[in-house]
Amino acid sequence: MINNNPIGLFDSGIGGTSIWKEIHELLPDENTIYLADSKNAPYGQKSKEEIVALSFKNTEFLLQQNCKIIVVACNTATTNAIKELRATYSVPFIGIEPAIKPAATHSKTQTIGILATQGTLNSELFHQTAERFQNTKIVEQIGHGLVQLIENGEINSVEMTNLLNSYLQPMIEANIDYLVLGCSHYPYLIPQIKKILPENIKIIDSGEAVARQTKNILKEKIGFNNQLEKSTQVFYTNSNPKVLTSILNNKYPVIYKDF
Repeated sequence: MINNNPIGLFDSGIGGTSIWKEIHELLPDENTIYLADSKNAPYGQKSKEEIVALSFKNTEFLLQQNCKIIVVACNTATTNAIKELRATYSVPFIGIEPAIKPAATHSKTQTIGILATQGTLNSELFHQTAERFQNTKIVEQIGHGLVQLIENGEINSVEMTNLLNSYLQPMIEANIDYLVLGCSHYPYLIPQIKKILPENIKIIDSGEAVARQTKNILKEKIGFNNQLEKSTQVFYTNSNPKVLTSILNNKYPVIYKDF
């Protein structure tokens, strides 16, 4: 099956590029369009109605670019809006939710930690998922302030280190052996987090699983790009392009668009 249209991705900012990187690594021949709604970041502190409205706006933009599939590269948007998106549009949607299942399944202490936004932890979808693992203690922590610091390019700041310490120490004391990163921004904090966590605590994020699911849907329903020329990777942002450009290691042009 052949379909040369691009894969579309959106997030409340630059964090979803952690998902984009996994998809691009697995599917290097696919064209992609990434939309960073940094002007409205973070989504995690907004109401469900606001998150749904922003997700619809982002979807409309990507559909105008003829995207063949849309990856909601944002945990908060997935847990609050993907049901409404799928009910409204015919294009396939790939969502992200915290990887509770692999953590709970493999945990030996039967205690796992989840670092996520308020919007994700308060969502109905998150609670439905968590309820399936009642034999596992889930230590929840809202990552207040983390997304803003990442969006401002302050990943290695003293403030970031202090926040992460305050969020992770109670989890360590609770004897977690898995830490689930429930926000697509947070994989950029893994080097910082590893300095704080003991070596026995494993970190899980959803990036690889999302990439595999994207490949499966393309194979089964949509089709792959078969153009011989090099694939194109396009990035849009409605905020200062510098941080997004930096997180992409200056490899790709970033287009500012006030959407």
